[in-house]
Amino acid sequence: MNSLFNDEYDDHFYSSKSEEDKKEQKPAEETPEEREEREMKELTYERSTNRRRAIIVGGVALLALGIVIALWFRYFHPYIVSEERGVILKVKSEGTLLKTYEVQMISEKYITDTVRAFKAGFEFTVKDDSLAAKASKLQSTGRRVTVKYEEYKGMLPWRGESNRFATAILEDGEVVDTPPVEKAAEEKE
Repeated sequence: MNSLFNDEYDDHFYSSKSEEDKKEQKPAEETPEEREEREMKELTYERSTNRRRAIIVGGVALLALGIVIALWFRYFHPYIVSEERGVILKVKSEGTLLKTYEVQMISEKYITDTVRAFKAGFEFTVKDDSLAAKASKLQSTGRRVTVKYEEYKGMLPWRGESNRFATAILEDGEVVDTPPVEKAAEEKE
């Protein structure tokens, strides 16, 4: 069967190839200049692709770093560390899963000022159980206290309803214990 299709005659479906055409189809050896030019094109393309990739990865890394820093400043770095004096009115435990103690206090500036009307109390959150017990003990006694607190710009659901968090509650006349390092430094002086 093969002999039927292997004839010596040129068909109009197939182009006849001369010896010169067959020679042209063989790959020609490239000169050193052509080789150098081809390699430069390949290297330039790879280098630009690598540079593009490095720029994209660097941009994404900078964006991620910026987001992390912004979140840290907003939710985990206190922007106000202060204290407030007043009388504790109410202490309540709130939350179904994440319990926090919410405390309401009348600030001393409203107690002493007889001209302005009382608008709203100073509210803060207590995370520590011992501070909450101390605040409950001082609730509605009329004793003045100093609350040292940290205030954050943002609120997180597990922190409570306010963005102020008490770090210490001191009664009038109560002295704060200084750390041993500071005591030793004061004794040397």
